[in-house]
Amino acid sequence: MVSAKVTVKNPSGLHARPASILARAAGQCKSDVIIIYGERKIQAKSILNIMSAAIKSGSEIEIQCSGETEAEDVQTLVQLIESGLGE
Repeated sequence: MVSAKVTVKNPSGLHARPASILARAAGQCKSDVIIIYGERKIQAKSILNIMSAAIKSGSEIEIQCSGETEAEDVQTLVQLIESGLGE
């Protein structure tokens, strides 16, 4: 398992559009992807799970990947979040 912490930079947090982009990217990962937000563990391949977590701008989240491409996957997802997820 590999993990990394990242701060959400989107002004509106992970609402529908960025949650969709993140879930789609996580779905392309060969490893299992979990987002840790506070005490919650969120399945990152589900847009509904991401949206229901109500992750706000400025929140620190942890991305955990476990599987055959875990190192690449965590790096890809962290870069995507840091880039603002298309916003």
